[in-house]
Order: sequence, then C-alpha cells, then structure tokens
Amino acid sequence: MMEEVKYAIQDDYPNDFAHCFGCGHQNKEGHLFRTGWKGDQSVTVYQPEPKHTAIPGFIYGGLLASLVDCHGTGSAALFLHRKNGHEPGDGVPAPRFVTASLHVDYLKPTPQGIPLKAVGEIEEIHPKKFKVTTNVYANDEVVVKGEVVAAVMPDTFVKKG
Repeated sequence: MMEEVKYAIQDDYPNDFAHCFGCGHQNKEGHLFRTGWKGDQSVTVYQPEPKHTAIPGFIYGGLLASLVDCHGTGSAALFLHRKNGHEPGDGVPAPRFVTASLHVDYLKPTPQGIPLKAVGEIEEIHPKKFKVTTNVYANDEVVVKGEVVAAVMPDTFVKKG
C-alpha cells in the first residue's frame, strides 16, 4: 500500500494560485503532487504513470525535476505556514512560493512501477527565502538529490481589486 499525505499544503493554496502542472489542485491534468509533514520533514509521495517513461523501465528525468521543484516550493509553504501559526487543513490559505533556483542530481536510474517519496529538510535563509534539500527515494534507495531555493510569491503576482 502506498504511503499517503493526509493534509497537503497544496490543498490550502488559494484557487487563483493553484494551477501549477506539478502541484496545483486546480490543474486536473497535472501531477497533483501533495506535500505534508512527517515529523519535522516534508514528504511528497507520488506514483508515476507509464507515460512518464524515459526508456522502458525507467522514469523520465523531467518528472523527477518537477517533483523536486514542487516539493521544494510546497515545503517552503509548509514551513512558513507553520511559522505563522497554521497547519494544512486548518482553513487558512497557505502562502505561495516561486522557484528562485533549482538544482537536481540524478544519482541512478529511477525504476518505473513503484511509488516515489520526496523527503525534504527546510532552512530559512531570509524572511522571504527558504532552502529545501530533497532526497527522492524509489523503494528505500535515494535516486535523486535536489535543492530548491523558494521565494515568497511577489505581490505583483497577486490580482488587485
């Protein structure tokens, strides 16, 4: 049975800002990544589909980069939401982040047919910037390491009036 994220930060993204192909709950054609807490670490669990093939039997690297990216911005949102006194599922809209930088190291080919689990460690590096270091596991083996610097979404992205 695949591990599940019960309360995901993406569920609390305001609808106007929940269209991301990777993690937006308003984008039903997307991956619908869901990021939540497991202790002090952030976790995203995802079951790739057969269409995410690089070569037969292995996952396409772009999907893995997308998982690291969305897990990173989701983790930053989790951290700031908690810092502001909230948790996923409490009815308070979550802060949104944009990717300031993304780094991905592919350690070994990622097999198809098994769930992937991204586990992140979050560090505040500025009041509006957070660094998330992520390991992606296939079974219990780290197949990808990544780092995202996530920045609080600028006010210019928010609709006025």
